[in-house]
Amino acid sequence: MGKRNVLDLYRAPFPLYTIKVDATTGLVITAGGGGASKTGIQNAVHFLDLQMVGKNQYSTSLLHSHDTDKRATMNMAVGNGVIAAGQDGTCSLMKFKLCLQKKENATHKDGNTLELSKARRRPGKVDKGNLDNSATTGDVSDTRNETAHITVTSLAEVLSDLNPQDPLQKVVRFSPDMNLLLTGGTDGYIRVWEFPSLKKKFDFKAHEKEIEDLDMSTTSKQLVTVGRDFICNVWSDNQLVTSLNWHETMPQIAEKSYRYMACRFGNGEDEKDAIRLYTVQIPHKRDKRPPPCYITKWDGKVLLPMLTSPCGTEVISCLAVSDSGRFLGLGTVTGSVAIYIAFSLQKLYYVHESHGIVVTDLVFLPNFLKGQNIKGSNKAALLSVAVDSRCQVHTVTKERPIPVWLFFCGLMIVGVLLILQCLFPVLL
Repeated sequence: MGKRNVLDLYRAPFPLYTIKVDATTGLVITAGGGGASKTGIQNAVHFLDLQMVGKNQYSTSLLHSHDTDKRATMNMAVGNGVIAAGQDGTCSLMKFKLCLQKKENATHKDGNTLELSKARRRPGKVDKGNLDNSATTGDVSDTRNETAHITVTSLAEVLSDLNPQDPLQKVVRFSPDMNLLLTGGTDGYIRVWEFPSLKKKFDFKAHEKEIEDLDMSTTSKQLVTVGRDFICNVWSDNQLVTSLNWHETMPQIAEKSYRYMACRFGNGEDEKDAIRLYTVQIPHKRDKRPPPCYITKWDGKVLLPMLTSPCGTEVISCLAVSDSGRFLGLGTVTGSVAIYIAFSLQKLYYVHESHGIVVTDLVFLPNFLKGQNIKGSNKAALLSVAVDSRCQVHTVTKERPIPVWLFFCGLMIVGVLLILQCLFPVLL
């Protein structure tokens, strides 16, 4: 299972830290960079066009690159044509718009024309020398779609982390109803703004140490936060409802030997109106014989654990839940990627060290992009990004049904064996 050959869907000229899919426009949005250090590595947000090739394969092309100056985007949320990007201790909000053009040709200095539809370049082949050469010779950028043009406009910035030493926003979310913007950072505070007005609603100290993750229920009524202080809290607005205790059903595990790493709400598989919460627990300390990490599935309404299952000894770095609620995606610090069945928490797909280094973010493709089926013959398609600058796609294909002729052949063979057994009982 771990020896699959996963091809790169896209390769950026900088480390990638986050990836999201906008179902309305069909854009895949990924971001990262080299930060403020003077290494010459760009900080940018890339907008990708995702296309299906055949029944279960994908290709991408870069439509637009938005430079973020000296700040790398470490995390982001996308909704209603707006990107909320975590950059150092601020949350930068940008509005993007996809404009379609009927036709566009490009002209070289020698007078020849080139249709941009023929000017797509394989990802990962762009370097600084090529870019400089294109700028000086007048060559056309070969990363734009002939019918697509994207504009990005800065809207506002809000301070999302006030740590006096090294402020850093760790996570950002829009509420499912898009009425709230929520952030968490290294100072342990949750900050909530009304959206789109960005009027500060409230903030509160959620954890004594930095916040690792947060998520809001599909009904926008409950907020779950995960901190490095071993605690996973559930809130209603800024009032604490309860603290979760995943190892109540596992008394053999010592207290504070594990800490929460991630949390995600999801739909209840095939159960109507059911809500599930998933948390990932990782060992607090590493041993020579590393202990396993765990996934816990909770009833999202009564907040009681339903099932806990080990998920390998590689330390989990990120978690994703499919829109249908049927699949979970896990990335590890060693670059591995796995897909689990949400109902049973059983491993369905795994690639050992698919990336060369820590997987920084995951996102499942929705059932439809721009109103079109984007899964093809796949049951699930998971995008992953990592510090190695690569974006990969991991697919689980649908099982092929047993042909009718094979089914009847099987019945005939069984029938023949039964007849022979009746006629020659001694031989059989």
